[in-house]
Amino acid sequence: MAEKNQNQYQPPESNNYSRSDQESLHTMEEEEAKRKKRMKWTIGIVAFIIFQVVQALFFVLVIMKFKSPKFRVSEFDVQSLTVGTQASPSFDMSFVAPIRIKNTNWGPFKYDASTVNFTYGGVQVGQAIIPKSKANFKSTKKINVNVTMSSANLPSDSSLRSDLSSGVINLNSQGELKGKVTVMFMFKKRKTSQMNCTMAINTATKAVQSLSCK
Repeated sequence: MAEKNQNQYQPPESNNYSRSDQESLHTMEEEEAKRKKRMKWTIGIVAFIIFQVVQALFFVLVIMKFKSPKFRVSEFDVQSLTVGTQASPSFDMSFVAPIRIKNTNWGPFKYDASTVNFTYGGVQVGQAIIPKSKANFKSTKKINVNVTMSSANLPSDSSLRSDLSSGVINLNSQGELKGKVTVMFMFKKRKTSQMNCTMAINTATKAVQSLSCK
């Protein structure tokens, strides 16, 4: 009888090992999932920090970089031009001066009223009045001003006689524009723009032969 009991079938113990292996595998999968999740969070946080740093650098180096707007006179058509003789050199001219204020800032440029003086040999021969206004951000303000020039105030020893003989009248235009640039409605900085242009007027064609601004 005892021998019969000893020969009874004993169930294999491999099921216990199999269950333990499954639990271990499940635990490893959970750990791997947690590790991947932590990695995703880390990558997300690092990416967010880099984005914020780039944004801050762009704001400081680009948005907050205040520049003086460019103040220029563009080429124009001469409406009328009369010149004197070699014995009595003189000139009278009228035209519409296209004044341009180019604002490259990320905020509007509000400027005060100003003037542009047209000179010959350092003597004023004409003037343009610039009214108070503003140039919007990243745009060019266009102003057309009527200008009348006369050589009546030139000294008798000026070089006008030789210029009329060559057929070219050399003129200059100078001006100063003072204003304030405002970025994001709260960052403000005063800026001054200078105009310094030279132009040559051909007396034969009664047209602008050349024009350049610094």
